[in-house]
Amino acid sequence: MKRSVQKFIRKNPLAALGIVIWAVFILCAVLAPVIAPYDPAVQDLASRFQAPGSAHWFGTDSFGRDIFSRVIYGAQISIPSGILVVILSCAFGSLYGAVAGYFGKVVDEVLMRIADIILSFPAILLAMALAAALGKSVLNAILAIAVVAWPKYARMMRGLVLTVRESEYVTSERVIGQNRLTILLKTIIPNCMSSVLVLASTDVGTAILTFAGLSFLGMGVSPPTAEWGYMVSDGVAILEYWWISFFPGAAIFLVSIGANFIGDAIRDILDPRMKTEV
Repeated sequence: MKRSVQKFIRKNPLAALGIVIWAVFILCAVLAPVIAPYDPAVQDLASRFQAPGSAHWFGTDSFGRDIFSRVIYGAQISIPSGILVVILSCAFGSLYGAVAGYFGKVVDEVLMRIADIILSFPAILLAMALAAALGKSVLNAILAIAVVAWPKYARMMRGLVLTVRESEYVTSERVIGQNRLTILLKTIIPNCMSSVLVLASTDVGTAILTFAGLSFLGMGVSPPTAEWGYMVSDGVAILEYWWISFFPGAAIFLVSIGANFIGDAIRDILDPRMKTEV
């Protein structure tokens, strides 16, 4: 076991770094009530705009709230939200693309033209419009991003299904009279999922960034909820107090780049044809 871990670290140092980053943030999210020295929502106007120091490691914001505590609690929202976006968009998009690719003809044309319409809009603008229409909440922001993100999974799955549906093992199942829906769900989709999972693993960081972007624009969480994107927006207008935006921004950067490192390793493991050379 120890040798296997050492071998993995030697071959994938960036992936190991990404795992460490995510492990730290997940631990912080789970143990936030224990780790955070202050209540993230409690205001102390006498302590407004304090620079990082021994009393407040990351300083305080315009309401005197401890930024370190808010960054810790922010992990409870930002990380699960990004993961949930990928799960929803990957699940729906994969099934959608599989149906389009397997049944083909009119079904394929209609379904993929709908996906193309969504892809024709700038993703962040469409997500903003949907989030504004649905109303400000974490769940609505997640749904808005998932609606924008699913077409790329659909297009990938459709391409994979078009190839797999002509393979010999699928043809043999048709010959023995297997139901078409059963073939799709139990044979074709499972054989295409590895490539889709590669895309999903590299998409987590993007989902977290997009969710933070919506919160930054005021379309995610509602105050005084601690969320990284919303915290960054708090400090934009008062850049002389750099720590207000810097530390939540650094958290977004670390989690996103850690997810990309892990996603690259998963890509190399699941799809050797795309293996990167360092």
